[in-house]
Amino acid sequence: MTLTDPAPPTRTADRGTDRVTDQVTDRGSARAFVDTHVVPYADAYDRAGRVPEDLLVRVAEAGLWAPFLPPGSGGAGMDMVTLGEVHEEVGRGCSSLRSLLTVHTMVSWTVQRWGTPAQRERWTPVLGSGQVLGAFCLSEPGAGSDTSGITTTAVESGGGWVLNGVKTWTTGGQRADLFLVFARTAASIGAFLVPRDAPGVRVRPIDDMLGTRASMLAQISFDDVVLGPDALLGPSGFTAGMVLTGTLDLGRYSVAAGSLGILQACLEASSAYAAHRRVGGSALRELPLIQAKLSDMVTDARAARLLVAEAGRLKDAGESATLMATWVAKYFASTAAVRHAAEAVQIHGANGCSPDYPVARLYRDAKVMEIIEGSNEIQRITIAGQAERERTP
Repeated sequence: MTLTDPAPPTRTADRGTDRVTDQVTDRGSARAFVDTHVVPYADAYDRAGRVPEDLLVRVAEAGLWAPFLPPGSGGAGMDMVTLGEVHEEVGRGCSSLRSLLTVHTMVSWTVQRWGTPAQRERWTPVLGSGQVLGAFCLSEPGAGSDTSGITTTAVESGGGWVLNGVKTWTTGGQRADLFLVFARTAASIGAFLVPRDAPGVRVRPIDDMLGTRASMLAQISFDDVVLGPDALLGPSGFTAGMVLTGTLDLGRYSVAAGSLGILQACLEASSAYAAHRRVGGSALRELPLIQAKLSDMVTDARAARLLVAEAGRLKDAGESATLMATWVAKYFASTAAVRHAAEAVQIHGANGCSPDYPVARLYRDAKVMEIIEGSNEIQRITIAGQAERERTP
């Protein structure tokens, strides 16, 4: 088995119909699903600026929306290492679809981890099945990685809350049914579950972005949105330190895996192109400089895969060290994806700048990975800070 052919597919027929159902349980079945339903159409999704509804339904049928949830809550109890492998494969096919999985994962995990029994009973089955899709609302027009700049407010009123503010760059916001909104309260920052159909919620699509163009970004406005007391997740004043940290960590883990998926896609596309493209009578792959580029892709893909797996293993073990491991994995994988996506375009030459080859899309998507879920500048500061703490007795 080679690096560019990591696992055999597994598929099962849906009894009583002529439709094939793809149940995703591991890397192999994820790769089969992506190669069948995503890879051939990813460029079309990018041009259309959205992932079609029929694919979202197939994702639900495959159990991909929140497979880490317990079986009784609509999931399959998938471990985090396997979840990372699955998100890598989806990212290999389409970063926009992986982005939708990321934010839905963040919402589903947060409800399962911090929700009351009533909140879990209401939301996790429909989130796990994909009947309700979730989106994560943190960034604002004036606040991105710096969460201290949040201006959206939630004011206690009549036993519940009144929400006001604007969130932007909300992945999946055009399609989501449930928003996880972080807002400033009198005590700290609170996390609130806000249904899309709540009066006062307005959704404005954001189109023509540089990358992940099919992830259906939106700006979400909240104008005197009245919420019940059951909208608040976690104890008041507890969110900024625990809920937000855990939610962002899981999102960062998915982005790390997705960045690795982009790198893997660049390797596969470049290897295939170099094998058949001829220059001066020789295959492109025979040129030493091209071989050097491909070998660097292989090396960084393997290194990134080990870093992502380690972060997942620490999550499964409940180790607090997973936070830093995820920072490192995301930083390494995202920078490697950008570097090698640029090399993939270079290997393809002018063809790499055209819409006829996927590397142009991979190049644009890779750049987004260096910005989302904590910019690379923030990551470097955080990683350096950890190095200093480890040095100091």
